[in-house]
Amino acid sequence: MASVAPRLLHVFLLLLAVSALSFRLLSAAPGNFFDELRLNPNISPETVAALKAEYGIDQPVPLRYLHWLSSIAHGDFGYSLSYRCPVGTLLWPRARNTLLLTGLSLLLAWIVAIPWGLFEAAKPESWFSRLGNSLTSTLLGIPELVLGLFLLLLAARTGWFPIGGMLSPNPASASLTWKLGEFARHLVLPVTALVLGSAPIFVRYVRSAVAEVLQAPFIDHLRGQGIPMSRLLYRHALPVAANSLISLFGFSLGALLSTSLLIEVVLGWPGLGPLVLEALLGRDIYLVMAIVVISSVFLVLGNLIADLLLYWSDPRIRTV
Repeated sequence: MASVAPRLLHVFLLLLAVSALSFRLLSAAPGNFFDELRLNPNISPETVAALKAEYGIDQPVPLRYLHWLSSIAHGDFGYSLSYRCPVGTLLWPRARNTLLLTGLSLLLAWIVAIPWGLFEAAKPESWFSRLGNSLTSTLLGIPELVLGLFLLLLAARTGWFPIGGMLSPNPASASLTWKLGEFARHLVLPVTALVLGSAPIFVRYVRSAVAEVLQAPFIDHLRGQGIPMSRLLYRHALPVAANSLISLFGFSLGALLSTSLLIEVVLGWPGLGPLVLEALLGRDIYLVMAIVVISSVFLVLGNLIADLLLYWSDPRIRTV
């Protein structure tokens, strides 16, 4: 594990570079939170200038960035001008909701993709493989935004699933079972949209990786010993193809997270997506910065977890 320390240093420098570039770009954007106050005839220019000085908006960008880094070192992400409260109180509940949605969708997508891809790799000429190939091609051609809007329309027309939020209005005497059921019903639409958008990619990747392994000479040897196909796939072919699939897992977490932010806005899931949209429209720079950094942390953690899984699964890596 001697290589962990350089890896962590690389992660730290990467996050620092992402935060610095994002802060510079957001600061260079025209306008700021106090521009709308200038249009109000009841607020004098002196009041606006005093508010800018109070919140440090009139300071040079490098100095503001250093102050923001200092606030992170003290366990906060600055102050939200739109909500008039520390950013952390807004960020953590929304980040938890986004991580829950993304993690559950990622898990379900892989649960669907692995057996599906294995079957297509084992029987590429079967009717199931041809049907599956047509289905994945169709889903890959549909943007996630269209999938989300279609599910939104379906829910609005049928009333089968609730739209927006995490829980329906409930009576004070509602049981825990009722609340869990409502929570699950609110998850159905956003999870379905994310799974439909990501599972076809995973299916094709699993099929390609396993099909390549099935052409190896040791597979022919195992077939000659009369090993059943199911055991051959799960006990021998899948472990050999695991390295490339684990690498894909790390990248897929970041890709699914970015898609999740869009789906949250469309379907009203109370995660980071709606929050970052409101922050951008309100020019709330510190809230936007906090969401950018948290999203980057999720992406980096996904790749770090993939590296650790590779280290654990492949003895060759541990000897390097």
